[in-house]
Amino acid sequence: MSFFATPALSFMVAPTQAGQNGKVKVHTACTRGYGAAMTDSFLENMPDRYRLILCDLWGCVHDGVNLYPGAAARLLRWKAEGRCVVLITNAPRTAEYVQRQVSEIGLPRGAWDAITTGGEAGVDALTVLGEPVGFLGTPMDRGVLEERGIEIANDCFRHLACTGLAPDRMAVDLYDADLRRWAADGVVMHCLNPDRVVVRGGILELCAGSLADAYTAVGGKVEWYGKPYPAIYDHALKLGGNPPKEQVLAVGDGLQTDVLGAARAGLDCLFVEGGIGAGEPFPADFAAQNGLGDWKPVATVPSLAG
Repeated sequence: MSFFATPALSFMVAPTQAGQNGKVKVHTACTRGYGAAMTDSFLENMPDRYRLILCDLWGCVHDGVNLYPGAAARLLRWKAEGRCVVLITNAPRTAEYVQRQVSEIGLPRGAWDAITTGGEAGVDALTVLGEPVGFLGTPMDRGVLEERGIEIANDCFRHLACTGLAPDRMAVDLYDADLRRWAADGVVMHCLNPDRVVVRGGILELCAGSLADAYTAVGGKVEWYGKPYPAIYDHALKLGGNPPKEQVLAVGDGLQTDVLGAARAGLDCLFVEGGIGAGEPFPADFAAQNGLGDWKPVATVPSLAG
């Protein structure tokens, strides 16, 4: 039976203490016997102990335009097996918006129990500020913030909401002068999507995280929301009934978001190679490069189809 009594949408609280360097306590003993095996049989014979699945969306379930072949069927199978499925995404938008998006793409409502987003965290934090903020992103994202009561200022602001690149400025270097000026003025950037890139319809597209990296590089301060920071995992686990961590499997394709976040949260992780990694194998030095000891994902698969 699912940990969920009824299907739900929800959001997470803002992670204000994660820090820019991401230095948090790391759990290293959570591979539990699979050792990053490259095997489709893991999906076909997933251990019964995994009662809660925290599944990334973009790069695992869809590419922003279409569902990946077999992804919806996999989620539905997990549900049929009595597992709880929480969709966990760095989308810089509300859970309600993401629900509409995945529905329009064709993901059945019965394929998941709940959604948590990085965008909800940012919206919550910006609301608490109670003051006008600057904005970087698309007109649609600006509209979402304004609908939630956040006032957008074109100048003279102390905080800046970043949901991504503007449609007419799709290269990070086009923002250099603005970023340097804001950094010198002490403006705090709120990055509502830590992803650096996503694959949209088969094409790599820069995300808010790429601008936040550039802002950090010129001395700007950034507050990050979403994976790999702890609060989104805490909230996703709460949505799934807070089962023991050995009963939780995180699924994702982003090394520095999905995988790193799962490792730091002490969760087993299934790495999907076919997302932003474009089929590249899991890097052998990932754990060493990120201070994770001997941690590794329990398995890697080309896609959720197997």
